[in-house]
Amino acid sequence: MGAASLIRSIQSSIPYAAYHLWAPDIFQFKGGIQVYSAFLLHALQAIAPEQQYDVFLKHDRQVANHRSFAQQTRFHCSGRWSLRMRTAIFASQLIGYGLWQRPDLVIATHINFAPAAAWLKRLTNAPYWVVAHGIEAWHIQRPALRNALCRADKILAVSHYTRQRLLREQALEPSNVVVLPNTFDSERFHITDKPDYLLKRYQLRADQPVILTVARLSRKERSKGYDQVLEALPKIRVNLPAIHYVIVGKGDDRLRIEQKISDLGLQDCVSLAGFVPDEELCHYYNLCDLLAMPSTGEGFGIVYLEAMACGKPTLAGNQDGAVDALCGGELGALVDPENIEEIAQTIVQLLQGTYPNALIYQPELLRQAVLATFGFERFTATLAGHLTEMAEVSFP
Repeated sequence: MGAASLIRSIQSSIPYAAYHLWAPDIFQFKGGIQVYSAFLLHALQAIAPEQQYDVFLKHDRQVANHRSFAQQTRFHCSGRWSLRMRTAIFASQLIGYGLWQRPDLVIATHINFAPAAAWLKRLTNAPYWVVAHGIEAWHIQRPALRNALCRADKILAVSHYTRQRLLREQALEPSNVVVLPNTFDSERFHITDKPDYLLKRYQLRADQPVILTVARLSRKERSKGYDQVLEALPKIRVNLPAIHYVIVGKGDDRLRIEQKISDLGLQDCVSLAGFVPDEELCHYYNLCDLLAMPSTGEGFGIVYLEAMACGKPTLAGNQDGAVDALCGGELGALVDPENIEEIAQTIVQLLQGTYPNALIYQPELLRQAVLATFGFERFTATLAGHLTEMAEVSFP
């Protein structure tokens, strides 16, 4: 049965009438959790379009593009309050509206909201799900959070890696921890020629090999792999002297990266693009010949999906959730993210066309493969399956 047919077949079996979705934000910032939260809401409304949805957003000040969601969606934004007061006000909203409306299901898209959901369950018996993404779900020590995760009716892990870590580190019932991988916007990310305006901006030739990394440049999250790619570049230039590396993203780690580029003598072959508007991101994927992000702390990595949807070969680390995004190496190249020599050799292979995976050199087939595995229709069907399983338990 196809994904669309599966969704239609189970819509009538979902008994929930009122949903609460709790998210850090959706509109103000476009990180992985925010994108996932928006897709989750869209998927819920595709499955149960007639239900009532109350969406609580901690950091958003106002709602943008609300027309893309169902008409019966009510947004509650706490971002207009100061940070000092915001957490308390947000928590009071969650509990207050929960006591008043008695939702049939609460879904928290950040694990830090789980204790509030546990309190609401104690008071109203409202079931709750929690989404576990990446680093925020690892090494959890807070007793209240650990207890809240144990009491959750379901935990949606974005990758098998995150699921395995949760089961290894927390006393959770394995059947309650399921995987709902990330998805992406297939209409935004598609195959095109290298954009002329970007070639001119970075003074590149159309036939010049380009490596791309898309990541937040944060001092606290130096796990994205751009350091390793920079250290590998001198070795890569021996075989590919015209190589150029573009890093998209902003953050407080930029000055250190600039210094590293200078120390390695790479000023002529590295460009820091900084912040890139959403409408330009697809163009950057199509500018490159390879997306390289050999991370060590990725919960999943939506950027891999976006790049592959643009038909681009991808390179990722083999020690985190990126393994899921690349389907264990079926859709791209996995390397030891700490091995600079292996990173350099694999990048050279990928760009010279000698890497032993024919799929990554067939852009249309690569795009179709990532759509079949991680497209929004598949995401929605997987979510619908999890909802049906819970309905069968709650309403046998």
